[in-house]
Amino acid sequence: MRERSFYWLIRLSTFPLRWMPYSWIRSLGRFLGRVGFHCLPNYRKRALSNLALASSLQLEGNQILEIAKQSFENLAINCLEFPRLEVESNLASVIHCENPEIADALYAKGHGIIFFCAHQANWEVLFLDGTSRMKGVAIGKSIKNKRLYQWIVSIRERNGGKIIAPHNAVREGFRALKKGIFLGIVGDQGMPSSGYSYPFLGRLGWTSTAPALLAYRANSPVIFAETKRTPTGYIIRYADPIWPDLGKPMEEEIVRIMDEALGLLEKSIQKAPGEWLWQHNRWKQQTPHKISKRFRHDCLCVVMPADVTEFGHIAKHLPTLKEIYPTEFISLLIPAQLRGIAIPLETAERLYYQELKDTLLNDYRFKLVLNFTSFDKIRAHYRKLSAFEVLNLAELRDLATPHLLPDEQENLSAILKRALCRPKVRSHAS
Repeated sequence: MRERSFYWLIRLSTFPLRWMPYSWIRSLGRFLGRVGFHCLPNYRKRALSNLALASSLQLEGNQILEIAKQSFENLAINCLEFPRLEVESNLASVIHCENPEIADALYAKGHGIIFFCAHQANWEVLFLDGTSRMKGVAIGKSIKNKRLYQWIVSIRERNGGKIIAPHNAVREGFRALKKGIFLGIVGDQGMPSSGYSYPFLGRLGWTSTAPALLAYRANSPVIFAETKRTPTGYIIRYADPIWPDLGKPMEEEIVRIMDEALGLLEKSIQKAPGEWLWQHNRWKQQTPHKISKRFRHDCLCVVMPADVTEFGHIAKHLPTLKEIYPTEFISLLIPAQLRGIAIPLETAERLYYQELKDTLLNDYRFKLVLNFTSFDKIRAHYRKLSAFEVLNLAELRDLATPHLLPDEQENLSAILKRALCRPKVRSHAS
């Protein structure tokens, strides 16, 4: 009943959008996007942190804020345009592909094509445009509300295309490519389990290798498809095909193809960063099996105390953080007067402060902050930026206590593991 009620609420509230001019929809989307930026703190924090992590963009505070707001506007416009696209009788008046001949020539020869795209502008128009000229399938992740998802799929498939589930992607995708049908893959999602990483926008990110794997197995080219919003609609442009070299080992070719495709995506995002979906966990570093969901963040800051004894005690346990967060981005805020003390965490970024007030950095990167000082202002400061959690030692101890063994009560390494990691199920014998 709840699912049905929500479905009809969405359908009824968006019904007027079916007949609304695109210019009105976009004005409404920009307004609702700004509202969403302020009313959805978790998505806002993730977007701000991700923009700060994208070091190759070299953005400053005000630029990060503005681009994050533009990204919320872009997402709102996409959602509002869905009902309008459902009834659009002339998609060609809204969607224009600058160079369709690149793909059309391959399709005419019976070659399967892998369109590699991203969550840019309105990514839905790519499949609508492609299936207006060619037979195609695309990978689409379902949502919990089945009625709502069926409506979304019906719009995506209005030109005869087919949406396939991710768990069938490789099998169904390969079958389509061998038949000369194109396969659409939105390939900018973080996937730590893939085993393949790329320094995306200056920061190590994990990505599915399905596009390159299918390209090699089916001997099909990967074509990066870029989408841009214009005042009257959308422009699509195809990059040159990336062909697999079957004379080389598959493992090498997968890396080369993915590197080239992601390199093209990087350049495209750099031209219009506000049209990319910054709200997703692009740089997530771990699967759900180790760290508790609450603390599963890709960038953390550790604020070290100024007392020499406390500093030394905490420093010797810092390798435990690297054990818990092996590939995450860790920064240490260190008292300047203790700069010379050795810290057994070589890969961490080191930042220095003179006074405690200097720990209040205007840095949007940190999603998790561990504060080992007594300076209480750290919590409010970083929570206003991008931190989902700011924890001091007492809070870590409280979180860990139910899971600590008797001999672990004063062991900081044990406290960190028990507080941040998923609890292990112990047998009755233990």
